[in-house]
Amino acid sequence: MLKQYKEAIEKSNIVSKTDTSGIITFVNDEFCKISGYSKEELLGQNHNIVRHPDVPVSTFGLLWKTIRAKQIYKTTAKNRAKDGSTFYVNTTITPILDEDGNIVEFIAIRYDVTNEVLYKHQLQKKEKELEELNVSLEKRVQEKTTELKVLNKTLEKRVKKEIAKNEQKQKIMFWQSRLASLGEMLANIAHQWRQPLTELSLTLFTLKKAALGGNENEVKKLYNESKNIIKNMSNTIEDFTNFFKLGKEKQHFKVAQSVEEAINVLEKLITTEMISIKTEYEDLEVLGITNELSQVIVNLIKNSRDAFVYNSILMREINISVKKEKSNGEFAVIEIEDNAGGIKDKDIYKIFEPYFTTKHTSQGTGLGLFMSKMICENGLNGTIDVKTKKGTTTFIIKIPLEESHAQ
Repeated sequence: MLKQYKEAIEKSNIVSKTDTSGIITFVNDEFCKISGYSKEELLGQNHNIVRHPDVPVSTFGLLWKTIRAKQIYKTTAKNRAKDGSTFYVNTTITPILDEDGNIVEFIAIRYDVTNEVLYKHQLQKKEKELEELNVSLEKRVQEKTTELKVLNKTLEKRVKKEIAKNEQKQKIMFWQSRLASLGEMLANIAHQWRQPLTELSLTLFTLKKAALGGNENEVKKLYNESKNIIKNMSNTIEDFTNFFKLGKEKQHFKVAQSVEEAINVLEKLITTEMISIKTEYEDLEVLGITNELSQVIVNLIKNSRDAFVYNSILMREINISVKKEKSNGEFAVIEIEDNAGGIKDKDIYKIFEPYFTTKHTSQGTGLGLFMSKMICENGLNGTIDVKTKKGTTTFIIKIPLEESHAQ
């Protein structure tokens, strides 16, 4: 049984024996395998043959002091194999005593822990790297925090500056739009006056003939006709002046009346272009400036006219409705629908952007719909949106109703 115990220990462990001077007297196969030396090369050699140069001399001083005091010495030893590679063994060295208690030899039983030690070293290395990374990260966080503090101090100033720039840009676009609208208004006035001027010229010519012929009644009749023509022309100027007047204070006005004013301003255009406009109104009042809403309606009708011409639409129809809608509050909803061919998908998302236009540059600046959006949002505290399908386009204007005017 003792022999079997010995074989079990030798086959499962790395075993060696030395005399009292440290000379190797026995090694098992496991010792030879891990060290790379043969038994012949090991026997009779000092145990320093596998000593690693990294191990300090003081370590061996403690070892000999312990085992010579007849005590067991335990350690994890770093050794060097014949090929120069390093291996680690968990070592227990036990003094063997005779009957008189004298040391006769030393036996060392070891087992290989190289992988465990290497894993431990790798782990320690990673921990060190993580520690260094953490220190570096803290430093970078501090630097970025300082940068953010500095940025935060200047951000408000930069934001105010950008806001001022945008406001100035919007003012420029607003006045460009106003100037463009003024040019269109003058063209409309000229159009409105062209026929009355012709009539007035003919009437005055007839009046001259009647006066020369001494026909007093005819002269009086022609004179009154001339006065009426001039009066109508004067009313046209007054209508356009009121429509374009700036600086009006906000007040409650009827939506239907504002829409009708826009239609009246474009009456000649609508007739000339053979556009059919159908209206359906609910009696609703909103707070704002009536001529601003009229400007939006005029712009939308003129855009429809341009689309009718561009797409060669013969049956030209525009439907305008005013109705109340309840959804997170109460709103006056104005819908302007035309059958002018619709808007392309690639354009509909950009249609309210400044300077974007689907027309030739000689026909439009792209400010009309942008300024319509600005008027709806800033002047009327509302919104404007658009949808298109099957050759039709619908613009939807939503203006909030105040409680006292939502009944």
